[in-house]
Amino acid sequence: MAAQVFDHPNPDRFVVGTVGLPGERTFFLQARTDSRITTVTLEKEQVELLGERMNELLDMVRSKSTNPQSIPLAPLESHVDNAGLSMPIEAEFRVGTMSLGWDTVAEHMLVECFELTQRDAESGTSADPEDDSESRDRLRVILTAAQAREFARRADQVVNAGREDCPFCSLPLDSGGHMCPRANGIPR
Repeated sequence: MAAQVFDHPNPDRFVVGTVGLPGERTFFLQARTDSRITTVTLEKEQVELLGERMNELLDMVRSKSTNPQSIPLAPLESHVDNAGLSMPIEAEFRVGTMSLGWDTVAEHMLVECFELTQRDAESGTSADPEDDSESRDRLRVILTAAQAREFARRADQVVNAGREDCPFCSLPLDSGGHMCPRANGIPR
């Protein structure tokens, strides 16, 4: 079966959001172009890394650009998006591997999210997207620098909206506390 490519070359919206209570949240990416919405599921750590890497890539490109003003240092107020995910939330696939790129001519960022296949899940690894990208579903989104900065801001906000950290060991606290290793296993 041929892989599906969910292509959003000029999305109206590209956001991360969650469903569920802190400690039990499911993370989603959503891309919307006109009335077409693509939703994929991913892990909290993937969201965190994607936002961090977007900022790093934008900072690097900005430092080497002949026109650094074209890449904002921080999210633009006009691009802030704190709205919830579009309903209904129906994920096309679970993300395994992601890639980022910058087109220096068009001055935009390419984000690709590749499906986590059954084979990857069974082996416990995410394959290199170059190995068999033709057989994996993929979400492909092209963002302006301003859209990418806003995505990174929201990703950081969503990731940090989870459980509070234990003041002793810095591990996440569950609603009923946790067995703190720095307190010799005494529940906190």
